[in-house]
Amino acid sequence: MLKKGSINLFILLGISSLLIILALQLLWLKKTVAIQEAKIEIQNKEDSLNLIEFSEGVHTALRDVLKEISTLRSDSSDLYGAVKQIRTNRFTVDINEELQPYYLETLLKRSFYGQNIQQDFQYGIYDCFSDSIVYGNLIRVDKNAESGYYIDSNTLTANTTLNWKKDGHYFTVYFPQVRAEKMVSGASFFSPWLYIVLIGLIVALLFWYSLTMILRQKRLSEIKNDFINNMTHELKTPISTISLSSEMLLKEGAANDPEKLQRYAGIIYKENKRLENQVERVLNLAKLDKKEVVLSKSDFSVHEILEEVKEHFIINREDKGGEITLELEAKYPLINADEVHVSNVVYNLIDNAIKYCNEQPHIRIRTSDYKQNLMIEIEDNGIGIRKEDQASIFDKFFRVHTGNRHDVKGFGIGLFYVKSIVIAHKGVITVKSQLGKGSLFTILLPRV
Repeated sequence: MLKKGSINLFILLGISSLLIILALQLLWLKKTVAIQEAKIEIQNKEDSLNLIEFSEGVHTALRDVLKEISTLRSDSSDLYGAVKQIRTNRFTVDINEELQPYYLETLLKRSFYGQNIQQDFQYGIYDCFSDSIVYGNLIRVDKNAESGYYIDSNTLTANTTLNWKKDGHYFTVYFPQVRAEKMVSGASFFSPWLYIVLIGLIVALLFWYSLTMILRQKRLSEIKNDFINNMTHELKTPISTISLSSEMLLKEGAANDPEKLQRYAGIIYKENKRLENQVERVLNLAKLDKKEVVLSKSDFSVHEILEEVKEHFIINREDKGGEITLELEAKYPLINADEVHVSNVVYNLIDNAIKYCNEQPHIRIRTSDYKQNLMIEIEDNGIGIRKEDQASIFDKFFRVHTGNRHDVKGFGIGLFYVKSIVIAHKGVITVKSQLGKGSLFTILLPRV
């Protein structure tokens, strides 16, 4: 069994290992993020320079187109500020007169080719007279063609869904392959942090799981040690009594005293039955662990069993005091179950009610009909069970703490056996208890 110092050392080493792993991961992450930031900064500078170069080239090409249009039409308007960049991939050019789409397309292709702008583009013309935007086809780059461009189709399309209208004539140029805004992906920053969080979380969960299992095994080991100690004490007591009584019978003169002979024989018989019951409990526990309990079911009345329980209680408590009250109100007390095991369930609860009582035990047993079940309630005036213990009293080997007292004997398997048998019969058992006032156990078993 692990000692407390060993567990503390394990926790200390585990936390230290976890912190070292996290520190190494953080150092790795810091270097990775620094490298990524440097790469992104270089990429941003390159993208920025490319965008600036692209923007200047488009401005120059569009001004050349505007000059050619104005020269052809003998227009002397001031061309300053006519070319405007709305976004990194969208430009507008103000003009004074109506413009033919095919002619504009030819000028744009020639000017972009001259500025070495090899990007797909789409153009549109707004005519204030017709109050409409006429779009040319999407012009795609064909690096193998002599002109540098080709047209997908010869159909012009009008699109009025894009509201770019303003006073006067203008045409627009849109580059679909150029991003409208400079986008810096956060994934490269987020991914390493996500990785370190996941690694730390996984390691922490594994450490927590290992610690939980170790503490659970330690608790089970302590419980089993308590069980062995209790079992040794429980078995040694009747063996010692039987040995002492046998020794008294072997002494000279004991055989000639019928009264002594009867008394010691009775002691041997009772202690032998007690020893037999203890061994039977341990065997039942082994069967429950291996799921080897075989139920021999038959139809019988629970009321008959409870009458026998009361009679047994009166006989055994005749010189010790106490009372048991039956309130058999169930109209349908017949169940299909294993009579021996159901009897053992009731006897175990009665036995606990007697053992865990600081005064004369007063036990009340009630039966009633509840839906399709038979309800059995066993109430006592014992010491009660603390709230924090009520969830564990049906666990194997669990015993309610009574300090260093050893007057309450047992293995901590009685209630585990009770619940196992009730569940095997597809029933339910619950407990309500108040410390210092007693407990109420409620059993529901399916009726015939």
